[in-house]
Amino acid sequence: MFAQYAAKLMAAAAEAERPALLLSRITCAFPGHTPEAPHYVAVSDTSLEIKNGEFVALVGPTGCGKSTLLNVAAGLIAPTSGDVKVFEKPLWGLNRDAAYMFQADALLPWKSALNNVALGMLFRGESERKAKKTARDWLQRVGLSAHVERYPHQLSGGMKKRVALAQILALNPKILLMDEPFSALDIQTRELMENELLALWAENKKSVIFVTHDLEEAISLADRVVVLSAGPGCHPVGEFTIDLPRPRDVAEIRMTPRFVELHSLIWQTLKAEVMKAHDAHKLA
Repeated sequence: MFAQYAAKLMAAAAEAERPALLLSRITCAFPGHTPEAPHYVAVSDTSLEIKNGEFVALVGPTGCGKSTLLNVAAGLIAPTSGDVKVFEKPLWGLNRDAAYMFQADALLPWKSALNNVALGMLFRGESERKAKKTARDWLQRVGLSAHVERYPHQLSGGMKKRVALAQILALNPKILLMDEPFSALDIQTRELMENELLALWAENKKSVIFVTHDLEEAISLADRVVVLSAGPGCHPVGEFTIDLPRPRDVAEIRMTPRFVELHSLIWQTLKAEVMKAHDAHKLA
């Protein structure tokens, strides 16, 4: 019995050491609008490793290719060249270990909060009874137990984001892909949602790739911040370990000396890329 227990511990340790997601020398090129137009290279020779349970934020200038990388990780687009591995297995087609939270609301307007959260589980073949029970549990965990029968138009922006968060977490994915999910919210609601996300993440440590334009948000949330270059040919130009203590309150952590130090350090790299993108737009 002891040998079996030891074997299970070793297997769990090995699982924890495996990278959740590995992008190796990814290039994404898209054809021009006309036969004469050159291809546009959105991402060039980019490698990125996301450890199991790690929270990584991607920042970079507008239009640099952050969402393209996220779409490659999700399996929504195939790279022109390079390899994608999910827990050391090559990715072909959709990434079934990942759930995607978009910037825009992805809730069906004709379905209640409860039915929106249950939808993914029903698509996976779960019974309606089990799917709705899990959906109710998650809506309670994100503070919406009193609003399960409301439709999206009856919910505030923050409430809709809570439904969307419950929707992806109810699927129990190993990887969360988040594309500026809170950018449309007012600052107070945004901070509440960021703290909500951190609290839920701390419970089971999903691997997270979080795309944002907001450097403060990136530092407040992440274990590591990756700065991407201006496009075309986006690629990482800096990686920074965020050694701020957890658990964190995103408003309070921003007032600490170490946060200010990290912000200043990362901004020097990010600012150079933002200025490159700005100058390129002026010449276009």
